[in-house]
Parts: sequence; C-alpha cells; structure tokens
Amino acid sequence: MGKFVIEGGRSLRGEITPQGAKNEALQILCATLLTSDRVTVHNLPRILDVLLLIQLLRDLGVQVEELGSNSYSFRAEEVDPEYFLTEAYVRQSAALRGSVMILGPLLARFGKAVLPKPGGDKIGRRRLDTHFLGFQALGAKFDFDHAENFYQVNASRLEGAYIHLDEASVTGTANIIMASVLAHGTTTIYNAACEPYIQQLCRMLVKMGAKISGISSNLLTIEGVDSLGGTEHSILPDMIEVGSFIGMAAMTRSELTIKDVAVDHLGIIPASFRRLGIIVEQQGDHLHIPAQDHYTIETFIDGAIMTIADAPWPGLTPDLLSVILVTATQAKGSVLIHQKMFESRLFFVDKLIDMGAQIILCDPHRATVIGIDHSIRLRSTTMSSPDIRAGVALLIAAMSAEGTSTIYNIEQIDRGYEEIDTRLNRLGASIRRDS
Repeated sequence: MGKFVIEGGRSLRGEITPQGAKNEALQILCATLLTSDRVTVHNLPRILDVLLLIQLLRDLGVQVEELGSNSYSFRAEEVDPEYFLTEAYVRQSAALRGSVMILGPLLARFGKAVLPKPGGDKIGRRRLDTHFLGFQALGAKFDFDHAENFYQVNASRLEGAYIHLDEASVTGTANIIMASVLAHGTTTIYNAACEPYIQQLCRMLVKMGAKISGISSNLLTIEGVDSLGGTEHSILPDMIEVGSFIGMAAMTRSELTIKDVAVDHLGIIPASFRRLGIIVEQQGDHLHIPAQDHYTIETFIDGAIMTIADAPWPGLTPDLLSVILVTATQAKGSVLIHQKMFESRLFFVDKLIDMGAQIILCDPHRATVIGIDHSIRLRSTTMSSPDIRAGVALLIAAMSAEGTSTIYNIEQIDRGYEEIDTRLNRLGASIRRDS
C-alpha cells in the first residue's frame, strides 16, 4: 500500500492544466466496442481506472495502439466471447466499477454480456437497477446469480422503447444509450442524465453514425441504426479536478491559474466556490484564483446559514462535495453540506475533526462546517484515503496543515488523479510518494 508524506503550510504558485475527464473517459472507452472500425481518443487521463479499462479492452480482443502519452486508437474488430469465462475477466471487471458500461455495447453488438458485481469507491449503496431495467425495456433478458454475484443479459434482438428512468443515473443513462443506438426502432429516454460526459458520449456516437436528438436535455430520442463507424474524439478537461484545484488554492492561500478548463462545461462549479467567498476570475478559457488570506461564506438573503447540496446536472456534482467541505473548514462563517446521493461519503470528516476542523456530522448525509477563518491551522496527522474524492480532500487538508502528514491507500487517489504529487510539487507543494 503506497503513501503520501506531505509537508504542510506551503503556498503554491503557477499554472496547472487539468487532465482529461475520468468519468467521460470510461464511457468513451466502452463505446469503442460498438464498432469494428478504428476509434481514436485524445486527452485520455493516465489514471489507474482508465488504464485498467484499457487493459480489459485489450484482453477482450480489442486492438489498442498508444499514439502518444494521452492518445490511443481502438479497434474492436474481433472480440473474444470466451474471455468472459476466465478468472482474469472476473478479477478485472470486479475491481473497476466503470466496467459496468461494457454491458450496453456488448449487448447491442453481440446480443449478450456478463459481468461480476463491480467494485469502486465505498461510498454507500450504488445500485445497478437502472441499467438492467433499461435493458429489459429494450427486450433483453436479465439474470443475477446471487451466489456468484454475477450479472448476465442477452437478447436476440433489441427493440426501441419508451424508457422513463427511475433516477438520472449517469452510468445508467450511458449504458442504455449505447444499447439503444443499435436497437431496432426508436428509443425515448426520459429523466436521462445530461452531464457534459453524457453530452460528449452522444456527440461521439453521432459522429459514428448514430441518430440522437435532445442532446444536453433530459429527454433523448434515439433512432436505431444497423451499424456504427469509426471516429476521432477528444475528452473534455476534468471538471472535478478543476474544482479540486480551486479549493486547494483557497486552503493553501495560493495564487493559481487553471488553464484550458472548458468554462462552458463547468456549470455551477465556479459559482459554488464563490459562495464560500473564494475569488474565481475567468480569463478566457482559464480560471485565475488569486491568493486570499480570508474568504467568507455567504448567507441566504434572509441571513440563514448557507446550504450547499449535490443535484443532478445542471446542479452541483456530488463528486465535489468532499472538496467543498474541506475548503469550508478554513473559511469565515458556517455552511451545511448536504450529500444526497451517497450515505457513506461524509464519513471521512472524522479525520478532519482529528486535525482540528470544526464539523458536526448531523447524519450520514449532512454535515455542518464552522469555518475557523485560518485563525487555527489544521494539525498534521496520519490517515487513510477511503475513496477518490475524499482522498484528494484529505490531501488538500494535509497541504494546508501545520507539520507533516501521512496519507495511506493513495491508490484510491491514483484512480482519479494523474500524477497528482508530481504536478503539485512543480507548483511548490512538498508531497513525497513512498511504497
């Protein structure tokens, strides 16, 4: 198990460019299975989850060529169905939650797919019902082996259908879209997720020959086609990393310029940090965060305590609540953080409390943060990263703390952030990676 040793109290200065979006990359990689033609993808982040999925595609028989450090080409001309029966496939797909999105493309193109129960962050229940209800609406048969924790779907022919999703699941929407583009007839998906990741997936599929209307809305109409061709696609900058850098700059009183962020695709993220009193200046397609000794949390118009909550897009992504929470610990004022989606994602706050943060965990979904306005430095400590987003939040806390902290289980952070220690050290941080 690797660890970071962080010397806190250092200010950062300079420019940093966000990596490609992890959540988009996982969808795009799975979509390469929909065609036997060549698909080239640029700006892929070299993070653990993406590299694991690329290896899974290779082992399934996809021809993968690395064109550069962040560019790959894929050709799924010959996919080996026998690989589904191997122990290696079980280990790979069970370790990577994003592997669930290979089901839709495999079902659409080959009429069947199997998958062990996927892994991922331990942030609460993450049910897959939405995926399989969508497949069943398209005419697929579904089976789950409770003893082996194994999912199986098959269909001799997928038929277009009206599908009203019970939740606006991003991965569920992606999976159903990928199954629908090769179905017979017209599919309507209502209450579809409409995050930039989904918009990018749809635009790529349209370039491959799919017929999709309603892109960027929660009502998608898909006319099935017989086959899809190859294309070239570039991944958006990772908006979660952009938000992480904004919070990091504020916590460490640093001046940072975040380059090439695709401002039009950030939604409410900059405004959410401004609610904490952080100055976020837009300079073309860059964001500039000036050094601030103090930042004050806004209140509502009637003076009530500010509440920041996650919501389906265009609301605030739940992936940034951990960062917003830790950033609020050094603000002036109070804020209620309401994590609606996952009931275990806020449990990392006990580590922040040990460091001297003033936080009341109201219940599994809500935490009240009383900002200490940099009047008291957080204390250094030893801790373990429970998931990707909490891991980077703890890293931010350690970078602002007094003394030297150690974070174990950094493999969780590596799943979502590319060479984060190396990139931050260039800006003046002191993060040492040890095995």
